[in-house]
Amino acid sequence: MHAAVVRSFDRPPRYETVDPLEAGGEHELVVDVLAAGLHPRVRSSANGSHYTSGDELPLIPGIDGVGRTLEGDLLYFVLPDTTRGAMAEQTVVDRRRSVPLPADCDVVATAAAMNPAMSSWIALRTRIAIEPGQRVLVLGATGNAGRMAVEIARHLGAGHVIGAGRDAARLAALGDLGADVSISLAREDAYDALGQAAADVDVVIDYLWGTPAERAIRALVTRRHDRSRPLDWIQVGSVAGTEIMLPSAALRAANVRIMGSGQGSVATAEIVAQLPALAAEITAGTLTIDAAPVPLSQVETAWNAAAEPGQRIVFTP
Repeated sequence: MHAAVVRSFDRPPRYETVDPLEAGGEHELVVDVLAAGLHPRVRSSANGSHYTSGDELPLIPGIDGVGRTLEGDLLYFVLPDTTRGAMAEQTVVDRRRSVPLPADCDVVATAAAMNPAMSSWIALRTRIAIEPGQRVLVLGATGNAGRMAVEIARHLGAGHVIGAGRDAARLAALGDLGADVSISLAREDAYDALGQAAADVDVVIDYLWGTPAERAIRALVTRRHDRSRPLDWIQVGSVAGTEIMLPSAALRAANVRIMGSGQGSVATAEIVAQLPALAAEITAGTLTIDAAPVPLSQVETAWNAAAEPGQRIVFTP
């Protein structure tokens, strides 16, 4: 069979012929892969930079996708950390890490949306229990996952949603996705503006970390009207840096509860339990999805090609 194969962490995968797979475990089955998304998580695994990455090569990238069983059923599946990923004509999935999909679902849209949407869906349904009417700040709202976080926060009951990011055009479009306020982090007074607009939020979904998180925490804590009111800071991504300098006073001066949401901080079984409801929302058209299908045979050239803003590349074997 054919697959995308990574043989060096500093080069994109190539389309190669590999040995066919066989299911071995009690819960395993081989599926024909119909669509697999090229997510930031996939890129970081393929270049060895993800925190779960090992040094074993070669590897087939891809952490999730849509597949068809031998019986013709559609599944959305999440793979464990393995060298045999989803970007192949077939892969082995564990039924306990998959959910059924309706026969008429858009497989490309599902493969594009489940991973980025999962980040905020899981955060708001497992790390905290968002309450109707709460105020939510999405830090990094102009990325694919951040844009979906705006929609998901509103869908799950947020009463006021603030989106912050650097891309001016995408910030301008956040209102159509449910944001009440959009703040540019590229402006000189960005964090003063953020402090004024978001001082009393209840939840922050943070896709940035690094310097933006440092400055945002200080801005929010300084201007918070009731500092004893809980502020749940959910750390999801780190596109702006993997570390921050956090003054101890920021944690003593306000009721800030910093937590992560991701692989490890949420049990796999708990993640999988949330997937049917999310898949149903995607199938129902609740979320805005811009998927760009690309034949898997073009993986080497498409891997580092710039997608249109907001698009998610999906490889179709």
